[in-house]
Amino acid sequence: MLPELGHFALILALLLAGLQAFFGIAGPMLGRERWMAAVTPAVAGQFVMVSTAVGCLIASFVGNEFSVVYVAENSNSALPLFYRVTALWGAHEGSLLLWILLLAAWTVAVSIGAARLPRRFGARVLGVLGVVSFGFLLFTLATSNPFLRLDPAAPDGRDLNPILQDPALAVHPPILYTGYVGFAVAFAFACAAMLEGKLDQTWARWTRPWTTTAWGFLTCGIALGSFWAYYELGWGGFWFWDPVENASFMPWLVGTALIHSLAVTDKRGLFKSWTLLLAILAFSLSMLGTFLVRSGVLVSVHSFAADPTRGIFILAFLVLMIGGALALYTWRAPLLKSPAGFELGARESFLLFNNVLLVIAAATVFAGTLAPLISDALKLGTVSVGPPYFNPTFMLSMLPLLALLSVGVHANWKRGRLKDKQRTLLYTLIAGAVLACGVVFGIYSHGRVLTPVGATLAFWIVLASLVDPIDRWRRGLTLPRAVIGMTIAHLGLALAVLALTTVQSFTIEKDVALAPGGSVSAGGYEFRFDGVRPVPGPNYDAVGGTITVTRNGAPLMVLKPEKRQYWVKGTEKTETSIKMHHGANILVALGEDLGAGRWSVRIQIRPLVSFIWLAALIMAIGGAVAASDRRYRTARAAGTVPAGVATGDATT
Repeated sequence: MLPELGHFALILALLLAGLQAFFGIAGPMLGRERWMAAVTPAVAGQFVMVSTAVGCLIASFVGNEFSVVYVAENSNSALPLFYRVTALWGAHEGSLLLWILLLAAWTVAVSIGAARLPRRFGARVLGVLGVVSFGFLLFTLATSNPFLRLDPAAPDGRDLNPILQDPALAVHPPILYTGYVGFAVAFAFACAAMLEGKLDQTWARWTRPWTTTAWGFLTCGIALGSFWAYYELGWGGFWFWDPVENASFMPWLVGTALIHSLAVTDKRGLFKSWTLLLAILAFSLSMLGTFLVRSGVLVSVHSFAADPTRGIFILAFLVLMIGGALALYTWRAPLLKSPAGFELGARESFLLFNNVLLVIAAATVFAGTLAPLISDALKLGTVSVGPPYFNPTFMLSMLPLLALLSVGVHANWKRGRLKDKQRTLLYTLIAGAVLACGVVFGIYSHGRVLTPVGATLAFWIVLASLVDPIDRWRRGLTLPRAVIGMTIAHLGLALAVLALTTVQSFTIEKDVALAPGGSVSAGGYEFRFDGVRPVPGPNYDAVGGTITVTRNGAPLMVLKPEKRQYWVKGTEKTETSIKMHHGANILVALGEDLGAGRWSVRIQIRPLVSFIWLAALIMAIGGAVAASDRRYRTARAAGTVPAGVATGDATT
């Protein structure tokens, strides 16, 4: 009964999404007030129906309803209750339903915020979101129905993929998808502005908090995925340039550029064409990521089961949506010119340069991700693209971007006046270099060629970002939340750069074979293998190792990695054991049983690696603070330029 109810709810949601799209787009076009008034009830009804469908599927998992194909394939009676709930997004059909639920939630939030927007514009935004919802609901019902029945019912389920049986998976996909889906809002605002024909500063101001919020969620989602892979997959690495990792990273890079471009459009009425293109591109890359993950063209630990039919559907929908948006862009191109100008050393120039570098970085990741697919399609042979390509090409964009950021935060709008800031720039650079050398050579005593460069840029960003807020505070000036959020996000970026530089330069790795009582030294620590023991689990059997870590003869910690064998799938999984000491993560993973009591053991010491994820959290907090700025909740008259622009106000 519940599966049928959930299926029926999805059908009703599809109909409501169609009404939302039709009334939201046709109503303003024809001037039908009643049609526009009907959009908000359609949004609310769609959210209720999608929530009902999600609730029915969760209830089917909790109740071990193995007559439902999706439940039988992704659950088991021995699976703990917690993972029966999170199994909702453990495979393609359920994760797509989660995507639709989050899109419906975003749409409800926008409909509430639309009360402060002009009626026609708000209806158009919701209409575009209705088109997106309709497409995904149709895709779900046509190719990915999670409520299909199995006759006869399976006696038990095939269990959830063991690598997904982890607490981080309870929050990683929802947060990541919230960021992904959030860029649909920026896309909808851009399309609505083009349909409206009013491409002024006002729509950019309305768009900024939604885009920044989506970016913050995507930042946290990517960081959580990185953290999960770090400790769950047993590799001990935090980023592998995996195709599905790249699929989420590309919209993040473009979304970062979009946030900064929106700041210029809002503040100065410039970069309108660039901002619109970035909004379209960010959503396009989110859609492309969906296509890559669900079409089966990628081979990744993160990707779902292959089904070319689904991929063709998503690709067609992507072409339709993005093609329509680009057609609108071409139509409205004459309205995108702005009479305003700026000097080469103005803040606008630095934001433009940084945006170009971010897009170039996204393009290099895009090229490396799709190169194997293109090569295979053209029958040019197998091509493997990994860190040897991604690391140097990505760094070529990032190093100048970080330097430009440190200079650009000192520039004023319209007229840079950097000559007045030369002393500040020099002092902050020298101080950053001194601090960097102190860390690299004082703490670690050595480093690679680029290690001092990365550390210097990190400290330079910190010092440069704090100059203006401290100066304002000393003069008793109010700091807008947008400025506070920007500063926090830049500090998070600096911490990420420092942590990445340190990890890449000073990581210690060892793979050894140890018998009980055997020991090995690494990074000033002594690791003693005390043997293994059986560890029972709710739906698996495990062998747990015990490794005592000492330093200078003094015991520091006991690490207990495991090798798990899951009953139903027969899958073996490594559970690492990680603890922190003096800012460094000490990781131990249990490898293969070599016989005679000997086991292979992987040991890694990664200094400051945890600060990478802390940095992502700080950046997301900065985004949240910036998005909460009161100025974004007030409409500005079209064409007005805020006071202070001509005088060099540095707020964003």
